[in-house]
Amino acid sequence: MAVYRLFRSEAFEPEAISIMSGAYAEVCRSLGLRESDDFQANAVARKVIEFAQRGVRNRIDLRDRVLQAMEHARALERDQGKARPRR
Repeated sequence: MAVYRLFRSEAFEPEAISIMSGAYAEVCRSLGLRESDDFQANAVARKVIEFAQRGVRNRIDLRDRVLQAMEHARALERDQGKARPRR
């Protein structure tokens, strides 16, 4: 798993990395992402790291918070796309 390198670059215990990897895999599966979807998969990994740094250490809580954040970001992108004036 390529995302493992991102998690290893931060100061996390092996147990935390295991939890984060599981949450990452579940979020990617829920969103239909593959690791070949570099930009989106990396965005998921960054969110996992962000919430883990804030102290979220439960895989299910971590997964749910990242999913919510990703869905919020997608909604903002859709709304911004609608608000752009057409030329």
